Amino acid sequence: MRIAFLTHEPFSPPTGGGSAEAPYLVREFRNRGHEVHLFCPAFPDADRVAADPGIVVHAFRRWAMGRHTRARTLKYLLFPSALAAHVGREQCAWKRRTGQRLRFDVIVAQHTIACVAAARLRRRLGVPVVFNYLDFLTGFMETWPAAFTRSGLVAALTRFEMNLPRRCDAEGVMTVSAPLADRIAATGYPRERLRTIQYGFDAGLFRPAERPAAGPPVVVMHGSFDTHHLGPIARGAVARVHARRPDARFRFVGTVTPDLAAFVAGLRAASPGITVETPGFVAYRDVAALLRDATVGIVPYEASNGTHCAFVAKAVEYLGCGIPVASTPLENLTRHFADEPAIRFSGFDATSFADAILERLALPAAERARLGAAAAARVARELDWPVVARNATDFVEACVQGARRATSARSGTQTP
Repeated sequence: MRIAFLTHEPFSPPTGGGSAEAPYLVREFRNRGHEVHLFCPAFPDADRVAADPGIVVHAFRRWAMGRHTRARTLKYLLFPSALAAHVGREQCAWKRRTGQRLRFDVIVAQHTIACVAAARLRRRLGVPVVFNYLDFLTGFMETWPAAFTRSGLVAALTRFEMNLPRRCDAEGVMTVSAPLADRIAATGYPRERLRTIQYGFDAGLFRPAERPAAGPPVVVMHGSFDTHHLGPIARGAVARVHARRPDARFRFVGTVTPDLAAFVAGLRAASPGITVETPGFVAYRDVAALLRDATVGIVPYEASNGTHCAFVAKAVEYLGCGIPVASTPLENLTRHFADEPAIRFSGFDATSFADAILERLALPAAERARLGAAAAARVARELDWPVVARNATDFVEACVQGARRATSARSGTQTP
């Protein structure tokens, strides 16, 4: 097959969220002999990626895109139209260079932003589309400031995002979680066209430490630190844990966004003497080194449709490194890890979340290592990226075959 692969994130290196998944999906497509055309923002090592004769990079250069670019929200809103137009320009340029039309067997779109572009291209090109819903993007906005959420805009965007597969009549939708699949099915989109693929991790990178870490306990959080990541639960719980365990250090691994900077400043003002580490952005392959010497990993998300439907990458990465986890009771995590003793779920409040962290910190080192090793083995079996990528690729191939059968059936009906 010739695949048009659309994403609003630079293909490499991963910068957070779902961006880590794209290279593994493309690798699996190539392993099966498919040709992949990447339509994505420009990225530094594009020449290395394009060295594969079966990968063509069509870099978008009209403006910079990225998780922490300036005017990000405005660019996200404009990008679907710009990306669809970019595909059209690249098809014209291809014909000028080769004398042949650039036709695709399927369009695979990562995240809602690229899915909007794919929906427009489906109407224009008549090509099957498969959406990869790596999160419920607009669902995260429910925890934004009240002046924004009460405007009605969030509800309208949420309806648009959930109804896009049905309106577009997409051939298939992959979802990061079962709760997200349930919400899309509730719009009337056919359940048989949905495939829950979860979210993975690189088991070769995220693995338990060979020996227990020495020194004070470390509470770690890894992420992109947007508005919805650091709310009252995180703020209150960290202060409470520091009061009970002043020896504990708190490490926040990721770009020091304005939200993270304000969060850390508030912690230091409210809890004098607290030790907070902010190493900044770390490449995906290097994150594990800052996780595996930690004592407990935290997922302090507030409740929203976005967080309930997410398959939080950080929880999987913590477990892959053999680190026990304290998490708020997010719907997908509680469903998938209902019987996982390495995770302790709290309520949606700072007090119970702090208690969950303290309980994890109080585990004897041998017990913590035992729980961590068992959890690491489980997620490696179920969620290593090659496992997730094979599941996704099986589904994309099945969607294309189904579209071809449907086309043949229609042609047969119309034949005299």
